[in-house]
Amino acid sequence: MATLKLELSPEQYERLRAEAERLGKPEEELAREWLAERLETPMYAGEREQTTEVLRAGLLAELGPEMKERAARSKATLEEVSAALGRAGGRPLSEILLEQRGPKG
Repeated sequence: MATLKLELSPEQYERLRAEAERLGKPEEELAREWLAERLETPMYAGEREQTTEVLRAGLLAELGPEMKERAARSKATLEEVSAALGRAGGRPLSEILLEQRGPKG
């Protein structure tokens, strides 16, 4: 095993110490676990690719050909769409969807 010396700010060390205490582990063990966990993530995958991969696994709906065509024809910018949605008012879409789904059961 190799040895690595880390220099942390007082705030970072305090957060590490508090989390290690909460979990009942030595700081060194927790830091080693966190580093090992981070290094297991493929280095070639950026955050955007990782997020898309996770979403595709169960949450992401790809645009169909018709919606891709409509999006390609649109001249609206992201800022314009965001501003229009902000002016629309009313309840958030997430609330409407939950209401339409009804009770789980």
